[in-house]
Amino acid sequence: MTLANPVLLAVGLLVAAGLAWAAVTVARRRAAALASAGVTAASPGQGPGRSRGRTGGVWFTIAGLAVLAIAVAGPAASVPVSHASGTVILAMDVSGSMAATDVAPSRLAAAQRAAASFINAQPDSVDIGVVAFQQGGLEAALPTANHITATAAVRRLKTGGGTSLGDAILASLSAITHKTVTIGRDGSAPDVGFWPSATIVLFSDGQDQAGATGGGPDTSADAAAAVAGKAGVHIDTVGVGTAAGTTVEVDGYHLFTALDVATLRSISQATGGTYHPASDASELNGIASSINLRLTVSNEPLPLAGAFIALALALLAAGTVLTVARTGRVV
Repeated sequence: MTLANPVLLAVGLLVAAGLAWAAVTVARRRAAALASAGVTAASPGQGPGRSRGRTGGVWFTIAGLAVLAIAVAGPAASVPVSHASGTVILAMDVSGSMAATDVAPSRLAAAQRAAASFINAQPDSVDIGVVAFQQGGLEAALPTANHITATAAVRRLKTGGGTSLGDAILASLSAITHKTVTIGRDGSAPDVGFWPSATIVLFSDGQDQAGATGGGPDTSADAAAAVAGKAGVHIDTVGVGTAAGTTVEVDGYHLFTALDVATLRSISQATGGTYHPASDASELNGIASSINLRLTVSNEPLPLAGAFIALALALLAAGTVLTVARTGRVV
């Protein structure tokens, strides 16, 4: 049990202790006065039962004040409370090819619009994070129940650089597990635990430049998807672009880029997820219903002041009743 104001408890207990000392002093003086008058415990009407009855009301009142002092100090107990929740990471492709305009007004703008719609459809029990990826995932916002934070992170994304889908998946897993997830140069996959309540929603045109910077198999989308699948994390992919494709200028070069549906389907199927065309963004709202919400337990403070006040009132009432019954006086 914790106390919000321990000083108030100390003051209250000192007052109660002072009253108890006064009650004991008065009782001793009364006993001494009776003894000097020749009245003994065996004298009629002066037995120990009557003496205890006379002081019983006082002790109930003092006990009530002591309990009331505890209530005023703001007692609280830490109790475990379970919550149903899930985690969704929006992995947003911001590579140069996402500036293409074969999807109006641009691939990135269409992805941002679909992502914002998805965020707005999620309940508070789902924590949402955002990972913007080029070559090497870049974490933009950690998973949180504050969906405004995720929406703001999505809105401020800009294009630039290349794409490594494998790094995007690993960065998303890092955000889910809160620890760095990598694949060894020898292709060895890490054990990140089991996270069936987590889902990665990957928005991309599927253009993958894995290994372009010498990363080799450690940036392979297939290898990263295998790690996610082993961890129970589903990856739903959202294809942004058209199969016909278009030309886009990247770093002074004109490059042809088209939607690679096969790559995105392969990633989603490897993890038990689903591929969605960006044109059917409304279908994304159904992803939440497929998320296996987990039960998490957190310790939360439970105020106890009310219970102590009720006990204090009961003791004070008992003291008043006993005092009135024995003395016939209310005050």
